Amino acid sequence: MKYVPQLMQEQYLQYASYVILERAIPGIDGLKPVQRRILQTLWQMNNGKLHKVANVAGQTMALHPHGDAAIIDALINVANKGFLLDTQGNFGNPLTGDPAAASRYIETRLSPLALETLFNPDLTKYIPSYDGRQQEPVCLPAKIPVLLMQGTEGIAVGMSTYILPHNFVELLEAEIAILEGRPYHLVPDFFTGGVMDASGYDRGRGKVKLRVKFDVTDPKTVVIREVCYGTTTESLIRSIDDAAKRGKIKIDAINDYTSDKVEIEIKLPRGHYAEELINALCVYTDCEVTLSPQMMMIKDNFPWEGDVHEILELNVRLLQELLKLELEIERDRLEELIYEKNLERIFIENRLYKQIEELTSYEVIHETIENSLRPFCVNFLRQPTLEDRERLLSIPIRRISLFDLQKNRNDILAAENALAKILKNLKDLVKYGIAYLQGLIKKYGKDHPRRTQIQALESVDVRSVATKSIKIGFDPANGFVGTKVAGPQTFECTNFDKLLILYSNGSYQVINVPEKQYLHQQTTVCFLGIADKKTVINIACRDPKTMLCYAKRFVIEKFILDKMYTFMEEGMELLFISTKPSPSLEMKFIPKLKQKLSQATFKYEELGVKGVSAKANRMASREVSKLLVKE
Repeated sequence: MKYVPQLMQEQYLQYASYVILERAIPGIDGLKPVQRRILQTLWQMNNGKLHKVANVAGQTMALHPHGDAAIIDALINVANKGFLLDTQGNFGNPLTGDPAAASRYIETRLSPLALETLFNPDLTKYIPSYDGRQQEPVCLPAKIPVLLMQGTEGIAVGMSTYILPHNFVELLEAEIAILEGRPYHLVPDFFTGGVMDASGYDRGRGKVKLRVKFDVTDPKTVVIREVCYGTTTESLIRSIDDAAKRGKIKIDAINDYTSDKVEIEIKLPRGHYAEELINALCVYTDCEVTLSPQMMMIKDNFPWEGDVHEILELNVRLLQELLKLELEIERDRLEELIYEKNLERIFIENRLYKQIEELTSYEVIHETIENSLRPFCVNFLRQPTLEDRERLLSIPIRRISLFDLQKNRNDILAAENALAKILKNLKDLVKYGIAYLQGLIKKYGKDHPRRTQIQALESVDVRSVATKSIKIGFDPANGFVGTKVAGPQTFECTNFDKLLILYSNGSYQVINVPEKQYLHQQTTVCFLGIADKKTVINIACRDPKTMLCYAKRFVIEKFILDKMYTFMEEGMELLFISTKPSPSLEMKFIPKLKQKLSQATFKYEELGVKGVSAKANRMASREVSKLLVKE
């Protein structure tokens, strides 16, 4: 009897092996099991017409031991790669992240490229399906490097794979270089486009830096034309919004006009320009990402980690092996065809059938035919067998009487010419493989141009992007404030700061740093500074009815831009405002009979700091006529 820990260990190892080999990690043909089963089902269904995805998923379930949802998701994923499937209908938009339509509304079939390079039942090894009712391929005889062409990602138990996609034409040209013994260089290519720095790729063992494609239409507008691989327009816009909320970048508006092509328009506020924003976007948003591949695959039924060159060289060896087997199968077929044509010609041309017209014994008939053919078959591929003689006996009289000797000889000559060509190719498989790959490039290369631009990308200095000092001017006479205002009052702030404006009527507002903005002139500006949420503001105000004075110390921590707030009760008269740490005021009281004190000192350091909406404290119990600042 097994103990629980031993039982758990055995079952966990079985589960881990199943997830690694049967779900998450692709094989040498570049396909995960579910993808392979989908393609095999489509090949069995292939009649040149499109098939509903729901129907394909239903038939694939005969091979796949999981539900149709996983099959449909995998099929849509393969379709959006753009290589192996032709599609009709809404298969979603990988650029925006929009989902596909329901499976009953969309259709698919194998692409010409897949039909030509992935299937050959004579070269495919089959095993029983999960329920033993069907046969499924162990591995498709792929003559193109699907794994590097499509790319893949998957998470198994204790390991993962993340292989970046590469350009179809560049992969085949690299395979030609391998066959010719020339050096070659490979870097990824993404369907999303973008600009890539692959200087650190190191054959898939390093990393690549990817950046969106910017288009500066005017100094105040940045348009993103292409996004990074692994992101969508939705996730990119979300990252830009988050950066703006955190105060890392300044934007006025962001609009998404993406359809079949990416177009995200970013409008900038006053005082900010496109060239400065681009660097900030690369630092704080998904406009620039770094991708680190993990080259894991299944080889000889075991997980194996290599690099791009090793995987491609493995595919080249597989291609040569498959081409050789195909040539040998075709050679055997042509040799058998020539043999059958010659045997049939000899049998009819020499009227050997006349010798059996009077015979009644089945054994004697075969013996007579065997003896009559012996003199003619000295140089044949092999001696006629029982099956060959049966085939001769099954030739109808009508065909014998209408036998065309010249056509027979022409068919034999054509087969011999084809056989000679195949034998020549078998002697030089390298040349034949190169010609095969060149044919694929000529036929399908125009459909798969490079989309990602290769360019050295300079690293953006975060410190240089984060903060820039700008000068703010304020003209109290005309009521203008901003970076383009030349007023008597000036101060410096950063491009990320916000301006706090307090008015003498007790209202205040917070605004972005403007180029030139007109302030409300119904009242006087009594304070203009940076809204840093830390500055302690000291005020003193008086009630005109009672002539009593009140003081308050507060910090403005929360606000909505451009919204008007109050820091003083309505009807109060503002007498003093300061941001000094501990100011002191001298209060002059209104004279009265029997009044012993005519003045008193008020120290703000004895007053606690409150919120901006808190009530002020009374400074004295007597009416105040004047307040003087004590240095």
